[in-house]
Amino acid sequence: MTTALPAGSRLLMASLLLATAVGCAEPGATGAAAEASCAYVVSYDSRTYQDVANVDFTVGGKLGTATVLACDDTPHDPGGSVPEQRITAYQIDGMDPSVAVAVGDTPAEARLVKVR
Repeated sequence: MTTALPAGSRLLMASLLLATAVGCAEPGATGAAAEASCAYVVSYDSRTYQDVANVDFTVGGKLGTATVLACDDTPHDPGGSVPEQRITAYQIDGMDPSVAVAVGDTPAEARLVKVR
């Protein structure tokens, strides 16, 4: 038995499907397949962090070693994977490391990551 959806429900469903399809496309794409992209995810002290953009912060002292998690968002492309790597974790002045840390090869290159 098949039940037809009311017109309003069909319109809502079509809008959601369109939004999902558009959200998957890369900005400026013109019909070509959008390139996949890994999120910058870091593991430190049994917590998982993700990068944060456009936030001013001051790097504090060295905490230890963090791990940038591996990513393979293009499994059929042997050159598309990013291997796991070690990186230095730094304190952020005024923030508890259980909330956010900075990671980078040097304090000057460090980027802010927060717990997800």
